[in-house]
Amino acid sequence: MPTVQPTIEFLEGVGEALNGVSLRQDRATGMRAVQMSFTQLRAIEGLNSFTRTSFNRLKLTDEEGEISIQPSGSRLITGGDDGGEFKRLEVTFEVTLEEHWERVMRFLERYAQANGMAYQSTEPS
Repeated sequence: MPTVQPTIEFLEGVGEALNGVSLRQDRATGMRAVQMSFTQLRAIEGLNSFTRTSFNRLKLTDEEGEISIQPSGSRLITGGDDGGEFKRLEVTFEVTLEEHWERVMRFLERYAQANGMAYQSTEPS
């Protein structure tokens, strides 16, 4: 079976480049969350305006298939002289089931390997 290049898409057929991932777990509830950061978005290139609703679906694809995610939150960071320049998008989603967490982790490992990314632990102080 041929290897499928891991991809992340907000819009069908438009792959995005992930710049960072933060994995979090609430110590009190055990709830796990993934925060993905994007500093460039092909989905909005060439557009003069965009809305938060553009980021209400995320599709992760790899050799195991598709993971369809509805983010629980997204934060659009802008800047520049007029405040309208895109700087970064942060998308967060929760993962409740252990089997789903393991699947997301396998995707992230494949994506990292395919794109020259490495894991870096940041222990709380």
